[in-house]
Amino acid sequence: MAPRVKLEKAAWLWVETVKPEDIKQEHIELAYRINIPTCKRGICRRNCKGNPNCLVGIGEQVWLGEIDENTFHNIDDPNSERREKNIFVGLTNLGATCYVNTFLQVWFHNLELRRSLYLCQNSRAQEHNIDSDYEPQSICEHLQYLFALLQNSNRKYIDPSGLVKALGLDTGQQQDAQEFSNLFLSLLEETLSKEKNPNLQNLIQQQFCGQFFYVTICNQCGRSSTLPSRFYELELNIQGHKNLTECITEFLKEEKLDGENRYFCENCQSKQSATRRIRLHSLPPTLNLQLMRFVFDRQTGLKKKLSTFINFPEQLDMEPFLEGKLDQGSVYELSAVLIHRGISAYSGHYIAHVKDALTGDWYKFNDEEIEKMEGKKLQLGIEEDIADTGKTLSRKPKCSKGYHCSRNAYMLVYKVQEEKSSDLSRTNVKVPPFLQKLVDQDNHKFEEWCMEMANMRKQSVDKGRAKHEEVKELYDLLPANNGW
Repeated sequence: MAPRVKLEKAAWLWVETVKPEDIKQEHIELAYRINIPTCKRGICRRNCKGNPNCLVGIGEQVWLGEIDENTFHNIDDPNSERREKNIFVGLTNLGATCYVNTFLQVWFHNLELRRSLYLCQNSRAQEHNIDSDYEPQSICEHLQYLFALLQNSNRKYIDPSGLVKALGLDTGQQQDAQEFSNLFLSLLEETLSKEKNPNLQNLIQQQFCGQFFYVTICNQCGRSSTLPSRFYELELNIQGHKNLTECITEFLKEEKLDGENRYFCENCQSKQSATRRIRLHSLPPTLNLQLMRFVFDRQTGLKKKLSTFINFPEQLDMEPFLEGKLDQGSVYELSAVLIHRGISAYSGHYIAHVKDALTGDWYKFNDEEIEKMEGKKLQLGIEEDIADTGKTLSRKPKCSKGYHCSRNAYMLVYKVQEEKSSDLSRTNVKVPPFLQKLVDQDNHKFEEWCMEMANMRKQSVDKGRAKHEEVKELYDLLPANNGW
């Protein structure tokens, strides 16, 4: 028989022998187990159902045992918001702005771009009163301030909402990342063209702009015409290709112009069949290669994503593709890989792998979270190479040393290889005093916030400890004495 049942049966055994008129106080106390001895904590492992004076196993361990101070408050440790040593600063995702954050991190790590932007005139920042909040207005002012915070902020991550709002972006809807890159550089180029400093006026062209020629030859008369064109990135078709070299070769290959696409020959004064190809003339110091993963699907009338594995090198020699003058070296080093996770062209998540130009270390930038790769090596990781689909996935090709392979990389950034210089002015980019003053102001606010949160945590812990001691004292007084 169960212990509880035994107690209950024993409590009422007297009923069988005692007449109703003979019932006394002791029978009532026995029936309702009023004077059963109290169970002792430590001896009794769980609450005794048959003993109303058993106060064991009713949750007292929460108050009588070891107490975790975190149970006294719901305030996170403010130091978790502090920037870690030797780690870069992240950017807050405002809803669907991860694609913006990836490009901002890539551009921030372009030392020449950052250094030049710091030189832009900014009377608003220079005359700013530290008693009020600084509010940038132009795109250049927003970028200056954002880059200065990314460089010297004490925060683990910062809020880019000022720049996003100035650009008029919808934070709740993901935009075309490739289109955003083009439009932003164009907007920045237009803004910088108004600067008085001529070096700043042409900054975007000097950093990102290359030139190629459309060479068209008439099949009828053999006349050749050349049309120059500037580019800020090369848009490379990846369909049917396995590596970057194949993609560039197709971009430059000859195409036929016939039928409705015939070419108007000025020599023949009529439309004629012709051949056209692209002749790569000059390359910029920063070479952006767009892998066209998002293409138009004629069957559905919508964009779709191509999850084709593309092999690309850490070191890219562009000399075989050039037909123009070489004002600089033609060997480029991989400096960033932009990744799109997901199977849809209209959703998913964007991250960036970026190489630190000063140390050569690789970092993964995922909005607020930043991870340093080990051994100065690019590590794309399994999650960047998996497409979330139920269809059978093609196996990832093996990569030779110095090469990488991804089915989700949509943009590769290469920097022209330069001789290592001992000139620190070329590698060290200092935040100018007028911007550092604003960063110091923000850091001061952050430290005040950390102190405020720490004090609130301490007050909550102190109250919790006092309550804890009070409950322990009350527990020692239980159960109530007889005659209460």
